Amino acid sequence: MKTYRIGIIGFGYIGKVHAFGHENLRYFFQDLPFRSEITHVCTSHGKSAEAASKFLGGAKGCLDYREITENPDVDVVHICTPNHCHKDAVLSAMAHNKHIYCDKPLTVTLDEALEIERALPSYKGIHQMTLQLRFFPGTLRARQLVEEGFLGRPLQFRCSFLHSGNIDQKNPLRWRYEGALGGGVIADLGSHAFDLTSFLLGPVARVSAMSQLAVSERRSLDDPSKLLPVDCEDAMFALVELENGAMGTVEATKLATGAEDEMRLEIHGTQGAIRFNSMDPHHLDIYDVRQPDAPIGGTRGWTKVDTGQRFGPPANFPATKSTIGWLRAHVQCLYNFMDCVHRGIPADPGLEQGIEIQRVMDAVKRSSATGAWQVVAR
Repeated sequence: MKTYRIGIIGFGYIGKVHAFGHENLRYFFQDLPFRSEITHVCTSHGKSAEAASKFLGGAKGCLDYREITENPDVDVVHICTPNHCHKDAVLSAMAHNKHIYCDKPLTVTLDEALEIERALPSYKGIHQMTLQLRFFPGTLRARQLVEEGFLGRPLQFRCSFLHSGNIDQKNPLRWRYEGALGGGVIADLGSHAFDLTSFLLGPVARVSAMSQLAVSERRSLDDPSKLLPVDCEDAMFALVELENGAMGTVEATKLATGAEDEMRLEIHGTQGAIRFNSMDPHHLDIYDVRQPDAPIGGTRGWTKVDTGQRFGPPANFPATKSTIGWLRAHVQCLYNFMDCVHRGIPADPGLEQGIEIQRVMDAVKRSSATGAWQVVAR
């Protein structure tokens, strides 16, 4: 049985999520024809590299990402660093034809993403973005329904990703608050929202956006007595027109008091509607106009579909009726990638989708800066 040797670059929160996936694939999927072993991990400091190595049971720790991307003993490279470190690591892994699993967003700027696009024709590895919201059974079923024509002609949509973490002014200035390092909610949450919208409805044509910076200064992480300027947004609101003519809104915010990690999505068409909420990921709500509304309402109304853990084979654990959660979508996203690696076929969403999201986010930023509608540059 083939065992894939995994190198993880960056071992903070999201790096542990990726590691969790590899260490648990065999529990969730029956008769996997491959195994994966985390053999290398890269962090930015000696102590954290040592701790990560110990945590992972002896994986080789290092401080230079090239010890993973250029290493003949590594098959698969995970990019789990802060956003400004993505581009160089991705390009290095591509140059050595490693399989790449990259956390979102792909890069900080569109220019960086276009560097990666120019390198794609000569790259021979399998690649995928970590966009796990696609991989709930609810969102997978929503995609099926859209493709089957359940909605009729899509007319409008609303997609909101709601957090509340930036409200606390005592939070120190970390990289997620610095634009040059790839911070801001457009990159952090908007990337997911725009991906899920395009996954279900197709490409974005143009946007009219505005952003909000609510906390303009935060305390220095190194010296809490100092206040440092924040230069990236806490919230973003966009009017969006898709290439298929549907119109809607996309919102990404960390100022939504009372919210935790809530992705709300509604799609309305001529024949039906769909809605999904990540805080109730066990269900997909659907509405079918074709159902009779008489007598006395007939059987027409919103139906709550128990999508649960009904991924289908080879997923066989836990039971289909068991409540699903955020980590399970990450495991499914990783399985999709590793299955494609093993079969030698392209994975979706690939780096191309990472580049596409970067194009949309660039249009959002241009619109927010100018106050005008902006076409997504392709």
